[in-house]
Amino acid sequence: MIIDARPRLTKIVADVWRPLTALFLWDCAVTAFYMISPFKGPELPLTLFGTALALFLGFRDSSAYQRWWEGRTLWGAMINSSRSLARQTRNFLPDPEARDLKRSIVLRQIAYVNALRCQLRRHPDFRAGELLRFLSRGEAEPALKRSNVPNGLLDGTSRRIDDARRKGWIDTVQQASMEGVLVDIANAQGGMERLKNTPLPNQYRFFPQLFTRLFCILLPFGLVETLGVATPVGSTIAGLMFLAVLQIGDDLVDPFANTVHDVPMSAMCRTIEIDLLEAIGDEAPEPLQAERGVLW
Repeated sequence: MIIDARPRLTKIVADVWRPLTALFLWDCAVTAFYMISPFKGPELPLTLFGTALALFLGFRDSSAYQRWWEGRTLWGAMINSSRSLARQTRNFLPDPEARDLKRSIVLRQIAYVNALRCQLRRHPDFRAGELLRFLSRGEAEPALKRSNVPNGLLDGTSRRIDDARRKGWIDTVQQASMEGVLVDIANAQGGMERLKNTPLPNQYRFFPQLFTRLFCILLPFGLVETLGVATPVGSTIAGLMFLAVLQIGDDLVDPFANTVHDVPMSAMCRTIEIDLLEAIGDEAPEPLQAERGVLW
């Protein structure tokens, strides 16, 4: 996520320079043809076209932002649920009998959120390494054999809570309370997987691209009568506005795409790691800092 308040002109240009260059060359060709040719085309209602396209792109960008914000909201719920699980683990389980189990549940939750981050960002190769940062090979192996590694970790945590109940360390009411937190965590994961695996409908992806490019093609025909030789500059600037709005929707539609525009999952996983380790009295790392104005 970009946290620098200043706009990044280089990033904007990097995203749209190819279609913008093609648009400028097309504008030059149309202007040159208009200047040397006696044929004058009909006046196009570009104001009407542009207004309709702007409304369409605005609605699409609003839908994309809603997806991005839902992803951020789900991760906020994950942070809160992780804190609740650590607090219940610390308070419900007795010392010193369940000290190792307390530590195991907390470390499993830290491993869980990092494994979920890797899964959402499509980094399966990093998943095992993230688990082994917090868990032993024997403890991580059952989850790594599952097709959904984070869900495997969550199942293992649930079994450990049930073992604590069987040993008499917690009662059924406390177990139900902890299971309720695990349900909240599973629901948040399910919402994230839904966002990741369900793209915007094809109409939202195809037609804005088509209409924006068609509008940019028609734009110089509507401006050349008024702007003359300045048409390439005016048409390219106007086209840049529409291409930039189109790109905004593409950037926000997947909040877990591992780009500078996605939800800062690495920073939130570090927040969870800090809070949970401090809850059991362990030394915690420093918060993740932004790199060149981007928080990952």
